[in-house]
Amino acid sequence: MPPANPNPNPGSSHGPAPGPSRKPTGPSRLHLLDDPRLAPVLSFVRCRGLPRAAGVALLVALAATAFAGRSVAVPEFRYLVDFSVPVAEIVPLAHAVILATTLFSPMADLEQTSAQPMTRHRALYLVALLALALGLTALPLVAGATTEVFVSAARNVVGYLGLAMLSARLFGSGLAWLLPLAMFGPTLLLGVGSDNNPEPWAWSLHPSTHTPAMITAVLLWVLGAFASATAGPRQSERAEQN
Repeated sequence: MPPANPNPNPGSSHGPAPGPSRKPTGPSRLHLLDDPRLAPVLSFVRCRGLPRAAGVALLVALAATAFAGRSVAVPEFRYLVDFSVPVAEIVPLAHAVILATTLFSPMADLEQTSAQPMTRHRALYLVALLALALGLTALPLVAGATTEVFVSAARNVVGYLGLAMLSARLFGSGLAWLLPLAMFGPTLLLGVGSDNNPEPWAWSLHPSTHTPAMITAVLLWVLGAFASATAGPRQSERAEQN
């Protein structure tokens, strides 16, 4: 008597055929931030404290948006003048100083000895900082600020960010405010002449249509970006890490 066939499916020698595969119905566990290719980028950004600085700058931008319709009178230091500057054109100074503090890297020595040249990464980071600063500068438009005010504010944030990058390069990121304030103070106190018009050197007080002021701001940013992107870690940065 032949033994009973233990396999109920004579056409298969490996047991019952597997059923159709089920597709996962839950949310995917792979998120954009979990992408391993973004890990170096996130580390590059986080070690510089950009999320914290961006949050502080956002609070300043929101405050500026609330007072977007107001102006600050220039002190009558030399002449009896009647000149005022919109708040939205002054706040870019704060954005530039806050964001420039993120130029310090606690891993500067590691970046200096990296197998990949970091110049391109630093340059891309500086462009991202500029884009973030311009985005924050545009917030007062929501509260009714004019396009002319926005263009002047964008020019000012470009110029002051360039000065802040130069200051961070020369004196350290903790003193990124030094050159911007050294420029802003005399501009506010001495930047308006007896004819009630800004002095030629007071580029941040000129209207948005003033081409030399725009060129000056762009040149300051280019110089600051070049110094920050191409130079190695400062000696004081190495000392801070120890």
